[in-house]
Amino acid sequence: MQGFNKYYPPDYDGEKHKSLNAYRGKHALGDRARKLDQGILITRFELPFNIWCGTCDNHIGMGVRYNAEKKKIGMYYSTPMYSFRCKCHLCDGWFEIQTDPKNTRYVVVSGARQKDEEWNPEENGGFAIHDTEAAATSVDPLSALEKSTDAQNHLTKVQIPRLESLQGLSDHYNDDPYARSALVRKYFRTEKKIYAAKRAADDQIKEQYGLPETLKLLEDGAEARDEAREEWVKGRRELEAQTSIRRARLLSSAKPCPSTNNLSSLRARILDNTRRSSLLAKTTPPERKGIL
Repeated sequence: MQGFNKYYPPDYDGEKHKSLNAYRGKHALGDRARKLDQGILITRFELPFNIWCGTCDNHIGMGVRYNAEKKKIGMYYSTPMYSFRCKCHLCDGWFEIQTDPKNTRYVVVSGARQKDEEWNPEENGGFAIHDTEAAATSVDPLSALEKSTDAQNHLTKVQIPRLESLQGLSDHYNDDPYARSALVRKYFRTEKKIYAAKRAADDQIKEQYGLPETLKLLEDGAEARDEAREEWVKGRRELEAQTSIRRARLLSSAKPCPSTNNLSSLRARILDNTRRSSLLAKTTPPERKGIL
């Protein structure tokens, strides 16, 4: 088991030495503070991006850790700026990386070059994220209108439906089951009474007019009445058309019969011929009678 007790030699004086590190002449940070008199502290530094070493031109991946010499180089308002000096593990070259609080990033100062992997919003119709002078420049009104329109469309089509679905899900899990069940039962009882009354009225109509029990009656309403009226008018027109066609066929196939006027004229002609024959017989001489 590791011991947590400290050994104090017989010649240790707390008022004189203050601490065991001062008694032994060592710093609390050990070998990391060997250059502390120069303002340099040895610390563990991890590369924040991919770089190429300027000495051996080898690629060093993001996340590689070094024992870097950390040194304060200045202030940006109340934020300190630090420099990290690292030795390449593939050669004897050194490279230096500094913090940039103004733009919230790291910057390669010397000994290497950074791999540019940042997305530039200005090339895609946006504004620079780290542009500190954006307020001084004029904004394109059409671009601002387009951005506001896109934001409104995103709010309407994405955010509001998502919030509504989340609200519905929350209501589903936090709702009272008994209250929901009571509401459903009440609605069912009301609908059941309405259905029973409608069924009794339909049965009475079927019994009154002798309709089959399996016949399904339409619900009474303005729309149903209009549809029934349209069907009745349509059927009546079809019946009239069929009746007129049948009548025309009967008239075309019937034989013509003599009318009363024709009979009267025929009778008059016969009587006239008879009268003429009798007159002719009276006026003819006897010698002519034999010839005739």
